Amino acid sequence: MSDILRRGRLSKSPDEEMRNYTSSMAADKWIFEADVYVDLAHTLMLEKQGIILKSDGRKILSGLLQIREEGMEKLDFSYEDIHISLESRLIDIIGAEAGGRMHSGRSRNDEVATCIRFALRGELLSLLDDLVALQHVLVSLSRKHLTTVMPGFTHLQHAQPTTFAHHMMAHADALERDIERVISAYSRVNLCPLGAAAFASTGFNLDREMTAKSLGFSKPMTNSMDAVSSRDFLIECAAVFSNIMINLSRMAEELIIWSGQEFNFVELDDTYASTSSIMPQKKNPDTAELMRGKSGTVIGALSALLVTAKGLPLSYNRDLQEATPNIIRSSSVTSASVRMMAGMLSTLTVRADVMQRQAPAGFTSATELADTMVREAKIPFRTAHQIVGTLSRGTSIEPTLEEIDAVSVTVIGEKLSARGLTQKAVKDALDPMENVKRRAVLGGPAPEQMKKSISEKEKRINALESQISGLNAAVENALNGLVSDVQKEIQ
Repeated sequence: MSDILRRGRLSKSPDEEMRNYTSSMAADKWIFEADVYVDLAHTLMLEKQGIILKSDGRKILSGLLQIREEGMEKLDFSYEDIHISLESRLIDIIGAEAGGRMHSGRSRNDEVATCIRFALRGELLSLLDDLVALQHVLVSLSRKHLTTVMPGFTHLQHAQPTTFAHHMMAHADALERDIERVISAYSRVNLCPLGAAAFASTGFNLDREMTAKSLGFSKPMTNSMDAVSSRDFLIECAAVFSNIMINLSRMAEELIIWSGQEFNFVELDDTYASTSSIMPQKKNPDTAELMRGKSGTVIGALSALLVTAKGLPLSYNRDLQEATPNIIRSSSVTSASVRMMAGMLSTLTVRADVMQRQAPAGFTSATELADTMVREAKIPFRTAHQIVGTLSRGTSIEPTLEEIDAVSVTVIGEKLSARGLTQKAVKDALDPMENVKRRAVLGGPAPEQMKKSISEKEKRINALESQISGLNAAVENALNGLVSDVQKEIQ
């Protein structure tokens, strides 16, 4: 294959170590398909604008389709990037007279920026599908466990009774915001740098609107210098991925501790567990542990992107080559983690009986008992807080009315029973399920309120699915149209 890049200005070729050091080919596999599409759109536009002859355009388009069919394996990996390798392969197929015209009005700077946005756009759309699938799993799990009472936690200490449905829907709401963040980031990724050339655009009469539309982008970027040099969209996406991984890591942490003997709330399916090489009784939550660890990989990729982009002068600098591997790693780990979490939760064994037994442990009904005192005996909440706090020093989690009266006499000088508090009211306050039922305000764990929350969630999921479907369709239709136009032109 001919060295089409270095034969002019440079008289020496780099040695193997230098080529390996500067090469981006390992990461460029990610943008191979994008590069072919970008070349097809650019060639059609050059032909339409009269910048190249139709006869040359047809040869280029035919050669590109052949390269697409052959796959990346046919390219020469000794080149420093896929763009030159692909162009060189094209010239080998159709000759330099026609093949050498494809790069007119274009630089690798705007080409790679377009390819990265193209490939990342696809990753975001795939991730959105995975996140919606996880939402469906969480909703399904919640519907099954509307009355599965469990202890809720603050500081990892038993705090108040709640339900497993309430707990799962908390994670679902956090991930819904992640979906919204991905969609928002998508709108800033889906912009087209193509036509910006090296940074100062070009003297050729390009139709940038045409190439942007052909590739399914929402519009061309408005400043050619910004188009080739900005990587803020990578930083934004890496931050979104990091946020998703933090949410998944929190879920993974709960699965890890809940599956331990001290909790025994859940059991992971064997598919997502491992055993010990020496201790035959062990069932380890390895998938969840790896997910917790991989969150560090994604956060690290964000840090690397921030440091890479910091302090770079306009416009393009080769430092930006180091950004691509980090966004690839960040994206792939995040998408895989979302799918793994959906798998773990959809096959999870929930031990409702254990959760039920543990629900009152640690005097989790203390808050409701204080609230009952306020409602029934008409005392200030802070006074009730003091009485119950004093009771909690003892060993009983089910204080009797007599025990309550004994403390209230020392605190306010009279018995609460004399102010209307009854044994039945105390008994109801100490019942974990009654605690849950009374928390029927918006966002609370009461089964009836949770049914409403789940119904509203399903409506929002449906709306998001429709929005995501529209984004997918817009890209798919544009690319199908591009391929159709190419085939018509060749014929």
